[in-house]
Amino acid sequence: MAARSQLPVAVVTGGNRGIGLEICRQLGALGYAVVLGSRDLRRGELAAKEIDPEGERITPCHIEVDNSVNVAALGGWVRERFGRVDAIVNNASTQPDQWAIAGNTDLSPVAEALDINLFGAWRVTQMLLPLLRSSPRPRVVNVSSEGGSITLMSGGRPAYSVSKAALNALTRLLAAELYRDGILVNAVCPGWTSDGGSQGGGRSYAQGAASVVWAVTLPNGGPTGTFTRDGRELPW
Repeated sequence: MAARSQLPVAVVTGGNRGIGLEICRQLGALGYAVVLGSRDLRRGELAAKEIDPEGERITPCHIEVDNSVNVAALGGWVRERFGRVDAIVNNASTQPDQWAIAGNTDLSPVAEALDINLFGAWRVTQMLLPLLRSSPRPRVVNVSSEGGSITLMSGGRPAYSVSKAALNALTRLLAAELYRDGILVNAVCPGWTSDGGSQGGGRSYAQGAASVVWAVTLPNGGPTGTFTRDGRELPW
């Protein structure tokens, strides 16, 4: 395990499927030791084995971002297992509430979306921040959405949109506060992705993940407090 700890360590929440799994795959290929976070540990174990059969780079971990006890345990586990954190990718998210409208939506799913999309990222970042501060190249990437752009909002999907807009606000706050520590904090919209890529509608998981990985691998002194897709800025 000592040899593993010499690699940069990336913690990815919601890493067992879709774009999260592809983020783990790409970071592993770039030489990161990746903590693949999954709400269901068994699914996380299967996902890790799928992309890293030998278990050399990808380590599954039970992460429930809306469970403060679980997140506290995560901090201790990562410290004991790896002794470091170099990148946090807050990817865990609720699905868009496609047909809801703000004027009459049930507020329960709004509260759930805020607990996962905003507070989940906040909990994980706070818990791992002490380890991140010791990294020579610390990064926080919040996987957001164009749906969280206040500039572009036009109604609909209130739980998802409001929670992602709040995540963007958290990104700006953390970026400003952690700038002097050399910690780059950015929000990334991977775009609408689907397994079929352009044939199934939307971008491929590989394309979406590459947007996120770009922000993880920024050089020291790179941009912080940005909202981008494919490295290009989006309107807040």
